[in-house]
Amino acid sequence: MTAYSVLDLAPVTEGSDIRQALHNSRDLARHVEQLGFTRFWMAEHHNMTGVASAATAVALGFVASGTERIRIGSGGVMLPNHSPLVIAEQYGTLAELYPDRVDLGLGRAPGTDGATMQALRRDPMTAADRFPDDVQELQAYLEPLRDGQRIKAVPGYGTRIPIWLLGSSLYSAQLAAALGLPFAFASHFAPDMLDQALAIYRERFQPSAFMDTPYSAAAANLFAADTDAEGRRLQTSMMQQFVALRRGTPGKMPPPVDDIDSIGSPMERMQVEHALVESAVGSPQSVRRWLAAFISRTQVDEVILNGPIFDHAARLKSFSIAAEAMQGL
Repeated sequence: MTAYSVLDLAPVTEGSDIRQALHNSRDLARHVEQLGFTRFWMAEHHNMTGVASAATAVALGFVASGTERIRIGSGGVMLPNHSPLVIAEQYGTLAELYPDRVDLGLGRAPGTDGATMQALRRDPMTAADRFPDDVQELQAYLEPLRDGQRIKAVPGYGTRIPIWLLGSSLYSAQLAAALGLPFAFASHFAPDMLDQALAIYRERFQPSAFMDTPYSAAAANLFAADTDAEGRRLQTSMMQQFVALRRGTPGKMPPPVDDIDSIGSPMERMQVEHALVESAVGSPQSVRRWLAAFISRTQVDEVILNGPIFDHAARLKSFSIAAEAMQGL
């Protein structure tokens, strides 16, 4: 059976606050743990009032403390924003506290706007170019100590946390293949190169000390409900957020609307609908059909579901529907 997991950005909804968003994320993790989901990932984004997962390692520690078995991890850490040593120490700490439960997904995008990149001390000219070297430096910190090793990740050394490479283009697919690492594609917001990236990853994969064969995942959005109409209505919260983000005015997640034509201009709606094309939307039957077709087309080993829904109870129900659909495939 294809594995199924969760990507969560700890959405902060209008009328609520960051504390509630993080508690909702932990509650969601408890819920999906009981439903058979493999892992619960959180993503690093900065300077966005609607996203509470910027300090990803801290948020994951809170989630892990409220769960028992589900894997927790970054989906991902934007490694050029950070020193590899600091990330090794942060996630090494999590791995010591929650053994055999931690994943470390790495991306090379900034996860924010240009001004915030500077506030993060990220060099826009060279940071992304160093990504392959930074990945391998981070890997080395997580290995057992070597004789004469001067710089040690404490905690971190010897944990050998599984490292994933994440991407929305072909770059990370090629790098993951060359390094023999698992690869996850961000098709939940950047669908265009999904099939090509997966093909390149599989064709060029080189066995490594970490993996003998390629392992791929792809992300999709999830808006499941009792009916197709209600699923489409739930999706309108994310659509409104996307329009605001593209206008340069990101904010908290708004409630859903009944009239989809009220969201932005026709051109903006067309752009958003294209960006969110990889989405399972609607009734249990519709969601199951969509997931079956997505898995058949991509042949991924794992589907990672992002469910940014305004109402927390509706979000829990949406993931329950998805779990039943995945178990029935």
